Amino acid sequence: LCRYQRIWNIDLRFRPAFLGGIMQQTGNKPPAMLPKRAEYLLKDMKRMAKYYQVPIKISGDDFQRIFRTSSLAAMRFITAIDMTKAEYLEPLSREFWIRFWSQVSILSKDFLVLSVARQAGLSSELSQKALEMISSPTVKDRLRETTDEALKYGAFGMPAVVAHHNGEPHLFFGSDRLELLGSFIGE
Repeated sequence: LCRYQRIWNIDLRFRPAFLGGIMQQTGNKPPAMLPKRAEYLLKDMKRMAKYYQVPIKISGDDFQRIFRTSSLAAMRFITAIDMTKAEYLEPLSREFWIRFWSQVSILSKDFLVLSVARQAGLSSELSQKALEMISSPTVKDRLRETTDEALKYGAFGMPAVVAHHNGEPHLFFGSDRLELLGSFIGE
């Protein structure tokens, strides 16, 4: 979607949300929990990685790693950055994504979070401040609010895109819906 913001006439705003909370609230399950869908998903992710030219390292065994990995600390860190220096949301989100999917890093350790932040261009001072904020009620409440907002729009997983068009919100789910989104907004 970031690629399209330079082509389409859109105001793209990142909104951190906690996928685990969305899945729990909607009763949704990861597609990889079903053996045949997991098999297909593995192939599809490799195809998409090649098509979009993004590095992904994944095998069938990685689904268990994914299920065991909590993204809560990373999402709270991203939320703290959203509250302090929102202009870093895109590079920070991208770097977390790269670490998780390409370098197979567990993102719940403070030193790894700080390493991701440094790679995304955040100063040590800003990174340390955000790290200190992740346990605060303010950050926890903000992440809960943005997650609830995603649920209000009908999100049941990620990626979820809400297009505000002609005064109405419209949910698009999945990275394979970008062409539909473009058509919907007249691009």
